[in-house]
Amino acid sequence: MTTAPDRPIPPAPRVADLGNGVWTVPVPIPNNPLGCTLVYVLETDAGPVLVDSGWDDPVSYRALVDGLVEVGTSIEDVHGVLVTHAHPDHHGLSEKVREVSGAWVALHAADAEQVEQINSAPRAAWLRHHLEVLTLAGAPQEALDALTGLRTAAVGNRPRLHYAVPDRELVHGELAPVPGRTVRTVWTPGHTPGHVCLHLEGGDGRLLSGDHLLPSITPHIGLYDDAEEADPLGDFLASLTRVARLPITGVLPAHEHAFADAAGRAAEVAALHEVRLAALHTRLRAASLTLWQIAEGMDWNRPWAQLGAQNRQLALSEAAAHLRHLVKRGRATAESGADPVRYTAV
Repeated sequence: MTTAPDRPIPPAPRVADLGNGVWTVPVPIPNNPLGCTLVYVLETDAGPVLVDSGWDDPVSYRALVDGLVEVGTSIEDVHGVLVTHAHPDHHGLSEKVREVSGAWVALHAADAEQVEQINSAPRAAWLRHHLEVLTLAGAPQEALDALTGLRTAAVGNRPRLHYAVPDRELVHGELAPVPGRTVRTVWTPGHTPGHVCLHLEGGDGRLLSGDHLLPSITPHIGLYDDAEEADPLGDFLASLTRVARLPITGVLPAHEHAFADAAGRAAEVAALHEVRLAALHTRLRAASLTLWQIAEGMDWNRPWAQLGAQNRQLALSEAAAHLRHLVKRGRATAESGADPVRYTAV
């Protein structure tokens, strides 16, 4: 998911013909301030190909079905689904689309691996893992209790999340399987390990950017891998540079609205993260801090005290990604023997 804007959401966009055989179909995200996912429909020689599918909910599915009719096609005619990344507002309806149409589903291998983990992981194991993360971060007991209550209720009341296992792989630098169109896969890890953008070549030049590049909000960059070598923020910053070098004529993002200046927005987002990194380094020079204390003191879209248990989990993960990147740059380190772990500036 992306970081939701801290302002009123504008009216939902409508189905629109964006020219050159590209349409957009807004698919609602229930009870979420982002409002909707912009699913793109590419006209191809074999039928429509979707870029993302939207949230798995009856209201969302009905919007997708009706939107495709407005485009002039149908859900049954869908030839394939190109998934920018394996988050529920992008990949949630992929299985349903495949069941109805027989379409293939394509995803980057790194996110396909995440899908396998999500599909096979019991909720109880997920809870244990995140309780361990909170404990290591120095979270207070009330935070542990809040997560336990939230996830225990989920285990009892909701089915386990299940995503479509992809049929095809999206490989960086290679063409996506879109008959009659030249659609280049651009690997842009950071928001997820296998996030991709899709560059419409062959005289078009627009970039289907998923959540990687958005006009006024930023994607969540969390520590999605416990391995010491993982550096999601470093990956994201490198991905911004990669995209900025492409000959892009316009950006078609998965949320908000289309915009023109890809390189300018990429530089702006990179600068925002550099400001956060500098602020974190300054705090660590003044005092050693646990990860929980680091997250408490960072700027979020609302005050820390107003964040619920789930949003604090996301904030903690994003704080961890920034801390990990400072460590990778040699600007921060863990103090020896501290329990919970405390970090200081270098």
